[in-house]
Amino acid sequence: MKVTEVWIYPIKSCRGISLPEATVTPKGFAGDRELMWVDETGKFITQRQYPDLARVRVQLEGEAIALTLDPETAEPLRFESTLSGTELAVQVWRSRTIAIDQGDEAAAWLQAALGLTENFRLVRQSPQYRRAVNPEYALEEDDSVSFADGYPFLLTNTASLADLNSRIDNESQSVPMNRFRPNIVIESDRPFAEDGWRSLQIGEVVFELVKSCDRCIVTTTDQQTGARNPLREPLKTLSTFRQFGRQGILFGENMIPRNAGIVRVGDDVRVLSLTA
Repeated sequence: MKVTEVWIYPIKSCRGISLPEATVTPKGFAGDRELMWVDETGKFITQRQYPDLARVRVQLEGEAIALTLDPETAEPLRFESTLSGTELAVQVWRSRTIAIDQGDEAAAWLQAALGLTENFRLVRQSPQYRRAVNPEYALEEDDSVSFADGYPFLLTNTASLADLNSRIDNESQSVPMNRFRPNIVIESDRPFAEDGWRSLQIGEVVFELVKSCDRCIVTTTDQQTGARNPLREPLKTLSTFRQFGRQGILFGENMIPRNAGIVRVGDDVRVLSLTA
């Protein structure tokens, strides 16, 4: 098995960036989900409520960030990310932490670009405040995470996607892997083999698989146009064979790294241990 794709999402729920390699840090890939949009109460904003966030293309240029709307119906914005802005209390699900406001220009750009009436703010994760992984699944007391939903890394398997697409009645409704917004995509010939993995090694990095990922309406959102699938695919089909009670509709595995390193496209993937 090998790595076929490596992804980061610099701003939570905006367009992802495909990379040839990325640096593994304790809380995720460097540059992954270090920023997010929040509402006036500090609560996180995602494609669940605002699917047009998928149209926001993000480019990183050192500390500078370039935002472009796709298609380009708004002027691009380039601004410097800051760690010295106003501190704001923010919330991701039940997790609360402190983040750094990125200023009025970025906030005004999103409001104008997407035609929003709400006043959202762009915030950056503060290095002074650790956001903990859910203690129910953490391996160590100090396991931390970026602004990702809950865990540092999400892994998906090409064979699992192929199996899902083969079950969708209308071939035209098949979906690409970007609907699942993974960090690491591996090529395998065994659909959902990842269900049984406890730990694996990619290149020089060891990962522990701690929780299967439950899927939501974002999987029905075209990651180029922001359009929702009117038939609720692939979630509709996925629910017919991957619904596991209270765990939800599962696709992909959340992971915590055990060491730093670099993950590259083409790296070998070696399963170290299996679940009981």
